[in-house]
Amino acid sequence: MSVKAMMAIILQNQLTLRGVHSLTLSDYEEIVELLIEQLRELELNLAAREIADNREPH
Repeated sequence: MSVKAMMAIILQNQLTLRGVHSLTLSDYEEIVELLIEQLRELELNLAAREIADNREPH
């Protein structure tokens, strides 16, 4: 099972516990994909900021 699929199941379980029952497995997978994409973008932005901070004269 892929990480994406495992994350989708975890998300599904957590939302079900909170009363969300109307999403399909593909909805959960799409949400996970968007979350992963946003996390990658955040990671790249943080890395770029760190590099920029290291290049500034102190």
